[in-house]
Amino acid sequence: MPKSRIMFVCSNCGASYSKWLGQCSGCGEWETLIAQAPTPEVKNTLTIASKTGTLLTVENIYAKASRQNTEAPRLATGFNDLDLVLGGGLLPGSVTLLAGQPGIGKSTLLLQIANIIAKSVPVLYVSGEESAPQVRTRAHRLAAKKRQQLGDSDIHLDFASSNSTNDISQTIISGKYKFVIVDSVQTLTVAEIASAPGSVSQVANSGNILIRASKAADTALILVGHVTKDGTLAGPKTLEHMVDVVLNFEGDRYGGFKTIRASKNRFGATSELAIFEMGNFGLQEVENPSAALLAERQNVDGSVIFAAIDGARPLLVEIQALVNPTNFGYPKRTSSGFDVNRLSLLIAVLEQRTRLTFADKDVFLNVVGGIRIADAAADLAVCMAIASATANRKLADDLVVFGEIGLGGEIRSVHAADRRIMEAKKLGFSAAIAPRTIKSSFVKPTRDLTAVLNTYLH
Repeated sequence: MPKSRIMFVCSNCGASYSKWLGQCSGCGEWETLIAQAPTPEVKNTLTIASKTGTLLTVENIYAKASRQNTEAPRLATGFNDLDLVLGGGLLPGSVTLLAGQPGIGKSTLLLQIANIIAKSVPVLYVSGEESAPQVRTRAHRLAAKKRQQLGDSDIHLDFASSNSTNDISQTIISGKYKFVIVDSVQTLTVAEIASAPGSVSQVANSGNILIRASKAADTALILVGHVTKDGTLAGPKTLEHMVDVVLNFEGDRYGGFKTIRASKNRFGATSELAIFEMGNFGLQEVENPSAALLAERQNVDGSVIFAAIDGARPLLVEIQALVNPTNFGYPKRTSSGFDVNRLSLLIAVLEQRTRLTFADKDVFLNVVGGIRIADAAADLAVCMAIASATANRKLADDLVVFGEIGLGGEIRSVHAADRRIMEAKKLGFSAAIAPRTIKSSFVKPTRDLTAVLNTYLH
């Protein structure tokens, strides 16, 4: 038999090479090739009866679905906003991948969800990272097991500590549980593969086997995924393609608000957002995030209220700027919650289109509450915050700001302006500085950046 050769597999994208290279030509990452023995063919560990397929036209599929009304009821997680992110709840047979930084609260959230769903259907929580006493300690803190300790048999929540993909898949295929949580997929191993847990081959094959088991048993499955230092999901990209829903758990793990958004959803939109806050008894939904974000605001120079749209939800967030003389030959541009490259571009527009100069000044920008803003409509609010801090002049208390800035200093229109205005009115603001294309008595129309700064910074 031919001698088996060692292959070098990229831990980032899964590309394989016959020899070691410093840079992966597939994804462009450096020092990511890991030596692995050839992966043997993994046998199908699931016993699924084969059936002869019947070909249907699209019209027949719709007619059959309307007659039988076969859409399965979704499992409610107990968090209304999270159900909206999922498209209405967890669909039986769906596979969801939840990724987030370590310590942000993934296990806490999933244990809360498991306790709620276990009141209606049998639930299995599988942990490959923690032992039973560790999970029990967290369950006591969250009061997840309180009703069981009182002798209530309505909660059907079982726990298993296992790293074996084969054992977990057989448990799922038995059909005993309607909802299964696996924490995490990077700790699982397939018996037929000799590589270490977390390798590309182990993650890809473990995910494939568990997904097939979930589809065969019509069981809702949530897989927890690790992330790299860059915030991207660790392991092969194929894992994201195989699952039905990919949820990103973002925020500051030491405090502030935490958000969950879907980057992929086969059963709903990807524009919804769920906002949480960590309390003494686990994660809690923030009912009115705009009011919570503005509760401790002090109207000083450099503070501007921005009417944002995050997904489909309007938010009012405070943007703070601080401008100081630089002590070095190269001025600093530091941003928290806003793209620093976009910040540098807006500073260049301010220098070119107004009389402000920043060549000898450090500029610091912060979005309050740990919220990350990727909305282009934040340009005008960022510019006004920087100009306000530079001139030591504050904006009026009852104004909100939104609008996109072009390189010529013009203020361009933005989407969902009506929802931004409605949210501002709800919280008691009297006017908005916005593009003049918006036809509303609430909006104070503006021509360009220079006119805005001369009019409202007084």
